[in-house]
Amino acid sequence: MSSSKKRGAFIVIEGLDRSGKSTQAATLVERLQAKHIAVQLQKFPDRTTTIGRMIDSYLRSESDLDDHTIHLLFSANRWELATSIEETLNAGTIILCDRYAFSGIAFSASKGLPFEWCRAPDVSLPAPDLILFLDITPEKAKERGGYGEERYEKEETQRKVRQIFGRMAEETAAQYEKSNHGRWVTIDASQSLEAVTADIWKVVEPFVEGLSGPIHRLWEGLDQP
Repeated sequence: MSSSKKRGAFIVIEGLDRSGKSTQAATLVERLQAKHIAVQLQKFPDRTTTIGRMIDSYLRSESDLDDHTIHLLFSANRWELATSIEETLNAGTIILCDRYAFSGIAFSASKGLPFEWCRAPDVSLPAPDLILFLDITPEKAKERGGYGEERYEKEETQRKVRQIFGRMAEETAAQYEKSNHGRWVTIDASQSLEAVTADIWKVVEPFVEGLSGPIHRLWEGLDQP
């Protein structure tokens, strides 16, 4: 496949609250734009849609919803934009995504919902080519500004979420060995901002010239409930 037909890479940044995801995503977008590389930043939840506004109200503790309901709303918010994501990637633009389905599973499963049930609604969504997990302890995250402003920013919740992210890291690594797509890389987010930025760039740089082959699908082929 010629370079003109290469698609954009789908890169997801995940992590605990206050791990620096949004800061690093913005920094990476600026770096790519400075190199005249087409890139689009996508954040989930996307709070601009009808579903996104319901989620925003919930996260700000302005409304209450059943745990199953809010999980399905998060998934629906991703499905709202799935076609747009595919079209953008196929047009050759990198998508840098601040949170994705992995966060949906981690936060809902941390509340006691079955892991497999949490994963099921997102099966067949566009799969990222690279997942960057910014790892930080809940204790360290708590020291950062703005902590506790939203519903899930509680130390015990974040500790459970981190454990579930660890499970997904192991499963994704095992799947990557078999399929060679969907690489998961853990970055030490407790370092200085500059060190984290440098570590991220080392991993991202090989993806910036585009990828050959189709967009893959999340968790297809796995047993579902």
